[in-house]
Amino acid sequence: MSTSSSPSHIRARARSFDAAAALYGANRPGYPTELFDALEELAGRPLEGARVADVGAGTGIASALLAGRGARVVAVEPGDGMAAELRRAHPGIPLVRGDGDRLPLASGAFDLVTYAQAWHWTDPVRSVPEVRRVLRGGGALALWWNDLDASVPWIDAQDRRVAELLSAEPGIAPRGLAAGLAFATRQVRWARRVPVDTHLANLASHSAFLVLGDGASGDFFAAERVRLLALFPDGVLREDYVTTLCVAVP
Repeated sequence: MSTSSSPSHIRARARSFDAAAALYGANRPGYPTELFDALEELAGRPLEGARVADVGAGTGIASALLAGRGARVVAVEPGDGMAAELRRAHPGIPLVRGDGDRLPLASGAFDLVTYAQAWHWTDPVRSVPEVRRVLRGGGALALWWNDLDASVPWIDAQDRRVAELLSAEPGIAPRGLAAGLAFATRQVRWARRVPVDTHLANLASHSAFLVLGDGASGDFFAAERVRLLALFPDGVLREDYVTTLCVAVP
């Protein structure tokens, strides 16, 4: 898939989630306990009592898990649909509207700034100074992503079919870490068991499919459902994930 895309296409991809917020919230995976253990270790402080800004919070998947560890979380989300779903699902989590390039947050107010599945939507030239501004001294920036584990044969085969389908779809630049920051990294392997239809809905909630349109994507998902049910006749499969965590103290 091409890794170049116009700013307008990137904006369309980023905002495509708003029309699919309920789909996203219901079917995207969460994150394992071990991820937050590693986050505490690499950040050098417990989440309990930490003041955390969760940027690009989406429907609040990471925000809620951080709050469950005792963090005092403020969610930051630009999209109308995603913000509405976050408010519905997690009414106790404070939410402010904004994005990572223009954080609507007080300077020096946070111990930790997190981007769960969201850093690749930012411009590090703008987002890094904003992170530095809102962090307290010694505070940390944490980025993480869930990726399906392509070492699993059926996942690798599906990845290849997805890449073939989306070969003409302009891609988003590959995720990268901000120059000038020293990141410590950790990978956590985990899995969840879900119905085939939940797996397909999870896949359908990704921006490349959301902007593709119902025609091509509908045919693709119908064919995938047949393939997966042949592999998993009881209708339940195991999604294996590798979650990559990157933590820096700017």
